[in-house]
Amino acid sequence: MAHLICGVSVKISELKISAQVKKRLIAGAIVLAVLWVVGCVVIYRQMRKPPEQFGHFMTKIPAPVAFLVFPFETMWTKARAGELNVGDRAPDFSLQKLHEQEHVQLSELNREKPAVLIFGSYT
Repeated sequence: MAHLICGVSVKISELKISAQVKKRLIAGAIVLAVLWVVGCVVIYRQMRKPPEQFGHFMTKIPAPVAFLVFPFETMWTKARAGELNVGDRAPDFSLQKLHEQEHVQLSELNREKPAVLIFGSYT
């Protein structure tokens, strides 16, 4: 079967690649694979850090690189999954009230009766 390459009919089976070119192509593919794995490891480790640190790191990476080259969503899901299971007690945390300098702590709310937390709009 012949293919048209730059206006010339060429049979793919007739294309000959020298051994040196094959070695360079294989070496290049290996280098790209290693860089990809290293990039995945670096981004995953940054995802495990607090959001402020991860956000600072992501400002230095062009978005298309992070989202198109690496499996960003899969790594994000695994990195931020947490270790809670159904039935575990919620970890204690505190939040600043919207219009005040006071903080609300989950352990204080949860002393007498269960607390229900709604994040976002509830209307």
